[in-house]
Amino acid sequence: MMKKLSLVFLVITASFISGFALKTILSNKDKTTTMKKVTGIGGIFFKCKDPGKMKQWYHENLGLNTNDFGATFNWFEGDNSTKKGSTQWAPFPEKTKYFDPSTKDFMINYTVDNLEALVEELKKNGVTIVDNIESYDYGKFVHLLDPEGNKIELWEPKD
Repeated sequence: MMKKLSLVFLVITASFISGFALKTILSNKDKTTTMKKVTGIGGIFFKCKDPGKMKQWYHENLGLNTNDFGATFNWFEGDNSTKKGSTQWAPFPEKTKYFDPSTKDFMINYTVDNLEALVEELKKNGVTIVDNIESYDYGKFVHLLDPEGNKIELWEPKD
């Protein structure tokens, strides 16, 4: 009876340790091979003939709370409901050079967690990086081109 009880205890303990070891190996594997990349949309930017009129139209007709820079939509991150985020909506003058070298009339800004690490990974993948990372009081930015020449802005916000 004592032998049987000891054997059952040994099997349960071995199963527990094996499961714990497997979980640890898998979770460490995920941490080293998976990098969080885009975490949200930081802004929608588009060209138009008259940005002032466009902001006024969106304010009057769709209720956007516009200012000199467009409108800001505040939200909370899904995976951390205490962390605030925002998405900027902004019309730009039709002749702006800010979207260059892209010839498209729009640009999307994506928020990211670790801009330096992501840029290094993108370079290894042969992605065209348009400029160097720049830092401001509100975060770090860099621009790149997708395969069809759309300019993309990456932003790592300061918390």
